[in-house]
Amino acid sequence: MNANLSSIQMPSRRIGTGALRNLKPETLARAIEAFEAGRLGVAARIFEAVAMRDDLISGLFLKRRKCVARLDGEVVALDESKTAQEHAKVLRDFYSSIEVENLADKNERGGLRMLVMQMMESVGMKYSAHKVEFKRKGSSLSAKFVRYPLWLFENTSGSLRLLEREGQLREGTELKEKEWLITTSDGLMIPSTIAYIFKHLTLRDWLIYCERNGMPGVKAKTDAYPGSEQWEAACKAASDFGAEFHAVFSQGTDIEAIDLSSRGALPYPQLVERMDRMLCALWRGGDLATMGGKSELGSTSQWYESSLIEEDDAENISQTLNMQIDKTVIELAFGNTAPRAKFILRLPDYESHLSELSVIERLAKIGLKPDPLKLAKRFGFPLKEEK
Repeated sequence: MNANLSSIQMPSRRIGTGALRNLKPETLARAIEAFEAGRLGVAARIFEAVAMRDDLISGLFLKRRKCVARLDGEVVALDESKTAQEHAKVLRDFYSSIEVENLADKNERGGLRMLVMQMMESVGMKYSAHKVEFKRKGSSLSAKFVRYPLWLFENTSGSLRLLEREGQLREGTELKEKEWLITTSDGLMIPSTIAYIFKHLTLRDWLIYCERNGMPGVKAKTDAYPGSEQWEAACKAASDFGAEFHAVFSQGTDIEAIDLSSRGALPYPQLVERMDRMLCALWRGGDLATMGGKSELGSTSQWYESSLIEEDDAENISQTLNMQIDKTVIELAFGNTAPRAKFILRLPDYESHLSELSVIERLAKIGLKPDPLKLAKRFGFPLKEEK
């Protein structure tokens, strides 16, 4: 197809707000199967809604994105040659001047950090797509990156193709090389939405149980004749004391309650905790240790194992930009030549942190325990506030 990209019809943002209304396991299964077959729209809308509304997934997705977006970006020369230094200068000027926007939300604007944040959405959504418009500013190059929502694409051919409107069933428009930045990653929203639906159903049943059994009923007995002033006074008193469940009986009348409450431990908390633990392990490589409210020194080293995920994410972003952007910038500036410099996201020195933690752990074993609050601030470790 050779459709004009300017003819794309952007739907109202309200169209996606009902993605979770009446969502059931069978409808989610169909959406995921369609996503895997290349029809991305329905599942992409569900992924967006879950990522915004589920308290745990929203926080995990945001942390995963910001951990990489906060890293410092730099351009490094691949050798000491004059050509490498020239390439490095062009790339530095380029990345310091880029503009980034969001097609679905015109209020979202920024620079390099915003671009990395948007590219990191591929960790959850599987893909992230940006339309790239290169432009010259004097002797230097710059570009405008516009993020397109995933529900405007189809992938039935194995390559993303742009649709003219959401829900279009026919083939989309082929994406021109050097005009698009496509980032691919894990696609963790697929298993996360499965966990979400079962956690949501469990929470709903738990809430219904609490509504039905969380407040005791009030039973009043009176010698007054039904309809008399004394009877009405007894009814009002019972109503005031038992807003949800109350009854008034004349003397000699009785009724047996059917107790539906559980005599043992309720299954709902364990099911919800099981899903939350799985989500934490899936997104951050850990468990709910950081949600317990207590800081145990032995779990701190385990927390630092999440640096492996951060390193992999940073490397994926760097390589994607190297292959799709750096190469094009150098070609536009110097002609058809291989880049002698590249952009990278610089990671913190995890080895020095681990060495420091090892010393702290040894001191703790001989009784010299540090202040948990100061230790948490030193390593940026999240602590739940004590109530």
